[in-house]
Amino acid sequence: MSTFLVEIVTPERKVYAETANMVSVKGIAGELGILPNHIPLVTPLRIAPISIKRDGKVDVLAVGGGFIEVRKDKVVILAESAELASEIDVNRAQAAKQRAEERLAAKRDEIDFKRAELALQRASNRINVTER
Repeated sequence: MSTFLVEIVTPERKVYAETANMVSVKGIAGELGILPNHIPLVTPLRIAPISIKRDGKVDVLAVGGGFIEVRKDKVVILAESAELASEIDVNRAQAAKQRAEERLAAKRDEIDFKRAELALQRASNRINVTER
């Protein structure tokens, strides 16, 4: 089966670089399945898990938004944040989720509400990735 290179890069580091058979991501317009020789594409990503299938294994990463660039033989994901499931500190993610829920319940001002909403999405995404 054909393969292509997948790279996931954050402002801090290159998180992932492997050959893969398929990548599944959630873009702004919905879920995308990328196979070798996919048409070129650039689209924003949601805060959601990314699944990478390679050699009968599936790698799952928690990605906190960003962009995906698809080329014929390479996929580059420029992410605000990205973590492999094995790197996630579940206790820290659960604490972040609880703090975000408390801020949402307080309903102070619009800016804090939006920040808390995004923090809750990121924490929930990290917890979901560790449960897969």
